[in-house]
Amino acid sequence: MLEEANGSASPSPRPQIAESHPRTVLELQRDWTDSFVHLRSYSKILSKRRWTILTVAFVVMTFTAIYSFKERPVYRATAKVEVDSELPEFQSVNNLFQPEQTDPTFLQTQVDILNSGNLAWQTIQQLKLDREPSFTRVLPGRGAGDEGPSSTRRARLIAAFKKSLHIDLAPGSRMIQVSFESTDPNLAARVANALVSNYREYNFLSRYDATREAAGYMREQLDELKGKVEQSQQALVNYERANSIVDATGRETVEEQRLAELSQDLTAAESDLAQEESLYQLVKANPEKVGMLAQDRVLQNLEEKYADLKAANADALARYGPKFPEVIRLGDQINELQSLIQQYRVRTAERIVHDYQAALGRVKLLSASVAREKTQVGRLNQLMIQHNLLKHEFETNQALYDNLLTKVKDAAVSSGLRASNVRLVDEAFAPPEPIRPQKARNLAIGLMVGLVLGTTMAFLREVLDTSIKTAEDIERSIAEPVLSVIPSAGVTGGLGFWLMGGRNDAAGNGAVEWAVMNQPTSALAESYHTLRTAVLLSSAPSPPRAMLVTSTQPFEGKTSTSINLAMGLAQIGKRVLFIDADLRQSSLSRMINTNGRPGLSNILTGTADPEEAPCQVKDLPNLRFLPAGQQPPNPANLLASSAMRELITTMRKHFDHVVIDTPPVLMVTDATVLSSFVDGVILVAESHATSRAALARTHRILEDAGAKILGCVLNKHDLRHDGYYGASYRYYARYYEPNSNGRRLSATRLRTRPVRPGNGAQA
Repeated sequence: MLEEANGSASPSPRPQIAESHPRTVLELQRDWTDSFVHLRSYSKILSKRRWTILTVAFVVMTFTAIYSFKERPVYRATAKVEVDSELPEFQSVNNLFQPEQTDPTFLQTQVDILNSGNLAWQTIQQLKLDREPSFTRVLPGRGAGDEGPSSTRRARLIAAFKKSLHIDLAPGSRMIQVSFESTDPNLAARVANALVSNYREYNFLSRYDATREAAGYMREQLDELKGKVEQSQQALVNYERANSIVDATGRETVEEQRLAELSQDLTAAESDLAQEESLYQLVKANPEKVGMLAQDRVLQNLEEKYADLKAANADALARYGPKFPEVIRLGDQINELQSLIQQYRVRTAERIVHDYQAALGRVKLLSASVAREKTQVGRLNQLMIQHNLLKHEFETNQALYDNLLTKVKDAAVSSGLRASNVRLVDEAFAPPEPIRPQKARNLAIGLMVGLVLGTTMAFLREVLDTSIKTAEDIERSIAEPVLSVIPSAGVTGGLGFWLMGGRNDAAGNGAVEWAVMNQPTSALAESYHTLRTAVLLSSAPSPPRAMLVTSTQPFEGKTSTSINLAMGLAQIGKRVLFIDADLRQSSLSRMINTNGRPGLSNILTGTADPEEAPCQVKDLPNLRFLPAGQQPPNPANLLASSAMRELITTMRKHFDHVVIDTPPVLMVTDATVLSSFVDGVILVAESHATSRAALARTHRILEDAGAKILGCVLNKHDLRHDGYYGASYRYYARYYEPNSNGRRLSATRLRTRPVRPGNGAQA
């Protein structure tokens, strides 16, 4: 509120945590309580049906013991074999040392072979098991037709053999255990060893036969392949002869080398031709520079000397004049040297042209040779294609023939080798101890199975049981409150109750009817006190004056409930009249000494005075008792008469409460017709006896008759099967002590004396 006054809009996180935490705890407590309730319900069912569970367990255990002690001892002999992975199809010395290849299905296949009928029949014939009494004793379908061989008898023998045979594959290994069971330990060992021996022989023979069969097939293939090799070889020879091929590989190499050399020469000639042609074109364009272009040293020296002479001649001419002899001599030398240079130039140009023409001709010749050689190589390649095909076919056939010939020889050798992938590791011996019957284990299993079956039967009976068991069942069936839960008489829980199995030790002496008087502190009396309180508080604003107590069927405890209710009301100072309205079969007249006084039937027929018929109970001055009287021929008509209504109306004026005991509703209509005369009806239902359907029908009949139902009483409830009520009743039971004489109060006949209704008001 302070935060709201200050205008704060956001609450602190602490209150949120404080609010969420208790909700989580409550949910956890509710879940735990529900689980506990279910567990308690199961325990109650087991406790209630304990005799069913123990009986079933005892019966199953008894039959198990009889079977275990009567069964003949059975012995199991076991042989162990090691099975390697699948060996190569054709055995040789090298194959024996090749790495193993594991097949996941191989070992399982070997187990199936050991379980096969052929091996079983072979072993039966080998050991003559059909004549062994210890084996034929378990033969299925034994009869007069077992003598002599027949397919039916063979099938029965194999079935009996397989029934006693056990083949186990050790996980993660190649070890197979072959076990055989028999009442004769020596026979069990012999059968296991014989089966392993036959399996090894079968394994070898199957490989041997497969090898021989494959070898014969390969010999046929070898002859056919040999003919193919000869044909392919002859075709190759004929082709070489027709095309003059002597050494195809060498000839092909020479032709290819020659073509390569000519190609290299042609390339070099073409390079030289390019150089010569370039020089030729330069000289042709500049003939005066032929010496420099041709790099001719003689011509270059002559040209240098010519230049020197011209320089010397020009100097002499300038100095001495043209007539000077030296000038004339130099002129002649110049002319002579010029002529020689011209000759050398012409000769060098001719040589360059000749070299060019020679290079051009060489290129032409080499080109023609290369072309011819390519043609020759191409023709040779065409010949070699077919030659290679024929040669490859011949070599392939030859390789296949050689390989098949090798395998045929290996098969011939391996057929004589007794190589097997099955090795005997442990031989079977006669076992010293039987494997069954294991009496202790069988008894333990029988006990467990019996307990499981008994528990199942107990829960099944509980499910099929439609009787009323708890107060909640009543409230769910008729939607009426449960006024009180009355426990079984003489049982207040504890060891005595458990040993007595819920038996009513007070049944026959009237202890239930007088529980309020004789056992005032017992759990039974307290339950009737609870009923009294519930009745007084059931109707507002004033408690009911006239009450009718009835039930659905006989012997549900309505009479004991009604009389204890009347005594309980009298003990608290109420003036009570108890009316026995069971005019057909009254049980109270036999328990209460009425000294032959007239009762209700006499009053209704007008043969008795209503003021003189009631009797006063000596020990309870406030309690008056109106017996049923003589049995009339028409009880229902009397109870439905106006005299009965007037009697109840009159008794209301003189007593605080009128309690009426009536017959069951579903048996007769007496209670139905009386229900409209009273202030309220109390239904009595017997625990584990009254069905839900009967209770619901009774409730519907009374409602249709216009009765006001105060509630229901659950009678004869077994305290062992309801922890809630049992705990409170055991608490009250501590106050139930023996009397001064060391004996419990027993039911006695109440002494009564006649009293007028007017006197009851003053009591």
